[in-house]
Amino acid sequence: MIFDYPEPQEQRRHGLAGYSAVESYRPWLRDEFGFRCVYCLQRETWGRTTGEFELDHFKPQSLNPQLRLDYLNLLYACRRCNGAKGNQTVGDPLRLLRATHVTTLPDESLPARDHDTERLIEQLDLNSPKHKEWRVQWMGTVDLAKKWDRGLYFKLVGFPKDLPDLSRLRPPLNTRKEGLKHCWFARRQRGDLPAEY
Repeated sequence: MIFDYPEPQEQRRHGLAGYSAVESYRPWLRDEFGFRCVYCLQRETWGRTTGEFELDHFKPQSLNPQLRLDYLNLLYACRRCNGAKGNQTVGDPLRLLRATHVTTLPDESLPARDHDTERLIEQLDLNSPKHKEWRVQWMGTVDLAKKWDRGLYFKLVGFPKDLPDLSRLRPPLNTRKEGLKHCWFARRQRGDLPAEY
């Protein structure tokens, strides 16, 4: 469950522009990507509270400096995956790392259903023995918590406590204001935030 990639989505939830610093997009990207790495699905709730997640430029900014502040070029990634990607040109994870293209097997390997997804998995080394072992350990930890410590279980598979209240932010431009109604903070306020995901 925790390593099941999401279903495809037609477009991003938020449509932002105009911030003068990349870091200003962080609360929006945290919400957009469900508080987990777009590549390996590591969750914020599994690690340190700061410094573990980075704002990745999908098209590397060293090769595309004009896209440095383009929201649609920004992804939420853990430090390991962002470092593995580096300045490589990779396939679009929003298209390729979806339930329709990749499935996590019981041994925690990620078999791809097409060449482009397989190449992305190889480029980020997501099927290395070390990475598969990491997934196996987390699945075991989550399974044990579910059986023996429900409080810990919901901490591991639930949302972080510090969901950003995006309605309080004032971006220079937001072309998808309807996304505010669907953000995780708003869902918690309405009482329809799932306990686990």
